[in-house]
Parts: sequence; structure tokens; C-alpha cells
Amino acid sequence: MSRIEKALKAARETKALRIGSGELRHVATLFGEQFPERNAVIVADVNTYGVAGKYVAENLKNAGIVQEEAFIFTDPGLYAEYAYVDALTARLKITDAIPIAVGSGTINDLTKLSSHLTARPYMCVATAASMDGYTAFGASITAGGAKQTFTCPAPQACLADIDVIRKAPADMTASGYADLFAKITAGADWILADRLEVEAIDPQAWSIVQDGLHDALSDPEGVKNGNPAAISRLTEGLMLGGFAMQQSQSSRPASGAEHQFSHLWNMEHHLNNGQHVSHGFQVGIGTLSVTAFYEQVLKTPMERLNIKDCCLAWPALEEWDRRARELFKNTDFPETGLQETRAKYINREQLSHQLHLLVRQWPEIKSALAAQLVPRAVAGQRLQSVGAPVEPEQIGISKERLRDTFVRSQFIRRRFTVLDLAVRTGYMCRWLDAMGLSS
Repeated sequence: MSRIEKALKAARETKALRIGSGELRHVATLFGEQFPERNAVIVADVNTYGVAGKYVAENLKNAGIVQEEAFIFTDPGLYAEYAYVDALTARLKITDAIPIAVGSGTINDLTKLSSHLTARPYMCVATAASMDGYTAFGASITAGGAKQTFTCPAPQACLADIDVIRKAPADMTASGYADLFAKITAGADWILADRLEVEAIDPQAWSIVQDGLHDALSDPEGVKNGNPAAISRLTEGLMLGGFAMQQSQSSRPASGAEHQFSHLWNMEHHLNNGQHVSHGFQVGIGTLSVTAFYEQVLKTPMERLNIKDCCLAWPALEEWDRRARELFKNTDFPETGLQETRAKYINREQLSHQLHLLVRQWPEIKSALAAQLVPRAVAGQRLQSVGAPVEPEQIGISKERLRDTFVRSQFIRRRFTVLDLAVRTGYMCRWLDAMGLSS
């Protein structure tokens, strides 16, 4: 049984996935198998309709599948924002047709949430290997000034034609490669959470993401050049990340501290030269930054950690509340830090237990982390080879802001990551200074 077949068996919502060259010609067959006797409505933007949507429409027409008029987003500044969900939802409310999302991250997330809000499944036709959200549970949408993950099912069926995907803009493919690379540091964070009894590793979800991950990342030059085999491995890796999130009903298998960087920058409405930075490029810089941070962690003799001093220095919940309010008082998400920090706050007794686990198990934890991580220099070479940014300034993030991001992003998600380890051991500033991110 292939990895895709195993992942489909574990998936909760997706029943069919087709990946390969020439698969677009089977789109009507796949739709008919999954949604017999149902009408279809294509959802796309101007670009993706030209790339694949028009072909999908012809293929459905030739198969005798009734279609509603396509819903095409025409805004050149389209992004995953709730106003666009409202627009699509209003359209879907006047039809019972099954949406076919033709596009990549933005189109898929908008269609995913709108389909859920109108109580129907949907199908996705991928046009780029740009992110792992195609088959993921939940949609990442900006609402109320904050990037949020809304609960909604993954597509019932997904089709990825490698002949289409390999011709996608180079920066989209590089973005997908960077998003897949983020599974390395996300895995390291899960190892920490598991060993410190915060969140146990789900063996099945871990296997879906991590088995074959290094192979999928092994040919960045091939990915950049559109080599079909390299693009196929990349696309499969991204789809598998989504399946793991479906299986666990959480983004934990594919998301760690590096994603918190991206979430924070989105919440702060970060632009680079007036343009949105792709999710993959944001998490790519996050991955390199967190990898460098982990290298400082691994140099630290944790077996000699003074647990008593750590516990004495540990702030009361009221102090954490004050810090969260202070950090985000001039933002449009002033309560987020408060809510998320409270959700993962532990008292001194719990901290003592956690740090004793760390000290006792440090040789094994250190070994597991070292085996999981790719050295910062190697990771940088690979991301540069594929055409992704490797320095924060390339996406408009200064070194000063990057340091600030390490501190602030720990407050915006309740997920335990290496950032929480740094806070609980008191090493945050020391490790950042060692990275050259001085305050």
C-alpha cells in the first residue's frame, strides 16, 4: 500500500486523491464518482480559471455534468480574508451545486470555509504546489484583524495534475517547498512536547508527515526546474501534511514555532514593499530562524539546569496577563495573547515536574532533536537553491523585528514549542544573543 493510500485510509473527510501527469482529463470522472447526480460550480480567480478552470468546465460539459455559472474572484489583491468568504457564501446559498475550487491556497481556503458554512462538501483542483492546505482540516482566514484557523472539513476529493503544477510560477513552487521544509522544525517541536508530557506524538499522524519527508526535500534544484519527479514528490509531501492534520483534527503534525512567526506577521498586517508575503516564504524564514535557535538549544548543557532558580523566577499568572496586555495593547488583537497564554500557563509545581523531565531525559531528547533537524547551513542552501528567501530582510523583516518575533509569537498560540522551552528555562535572551539577535 502506498503512502497516499495509507493516508487516505486514515483521513476523515477526503475520500479520493489523484496525483499525476495528465490527471486533469479525469476531473469529470472523479467528480461523477464522488458526487453522482449533483451539479457543479467552479470557483477560481482570473488566473486559475485560465490555467485550469476553463479546461475543467469543458471536461465537465463533455461528460454531461450540469454546471452553474462559475464564481470567479476578480480582485487582483485577493487573499484569504473573511469578506471574500461572505461573497462566496452568498452565492452558494442560492444553489445546491458542489463547488470545485480551482486554484491554490487562497481559493481552496475560501471555498473550504464557504462550503462548510453552506452545509456541503467540495472538490479541489490544485494548480500549484504552494502549500499543504489542500487536504488539511480547517481554513486559515483573516478575520477581525487576526489570522484564524476556522473549523471546516477538507475536500471530499482532490486532483493534482503535475503537468499543470510544474508550470506554476516559480515563487509559488518555492513557497510550497519552504512550507514542506517547515515540517522538520514542526517535528522537533512535537518531540519536545511529547517528551515533556505536554502533547503526545500521534504515531499515525507522525508517520504520514515524517516518513519520506527528507526524500521529498532532497532535490531543490529539480523542484526549481519543474522536474516532474521532484514536483510529484513535493506535491505528495504537501498533500500528506494535510492528511495528517485531517487525521488528528489539528495542525500539530505540520506546524510549530515557525508557523507562529507567520501567524504573528499576518496578524500585524506585515507587507514587504507593499505586497503580501506568501505563507511559504514566511514559514521558510521562520524555519531557518527556529533551526538556528535549536542549534543554540543543543549546545546548552540542560542536564545542569538549575530547576530551583527557574521555578523561583517563574511569574504568577497575573504577571503573564500583564505582559500579554502590554505586548499587544496597540494591536487590533489585544486579547489574543491573554487568551493563548492563559491556556498554556502552568504553575511552579507543574514547571518543576516538566523541567525535571527535561533534565533526566536530556541525552535522549538531544539525540532525537539532532536526528530530526537539518543543520541551518544546509537548510539555507536548499531553500536558496529552490528560489526561496533565506534572510529575514528579503521579506521585509529586520533583525530587530525578528528578535521581537521570537518573544511575541510565543504569546499568540497555546501550542508548546521550543519558544516555550526557552521561556521556562530562562534561556530565551541568551540564545537570541548567541544568534546575533541582540536587544
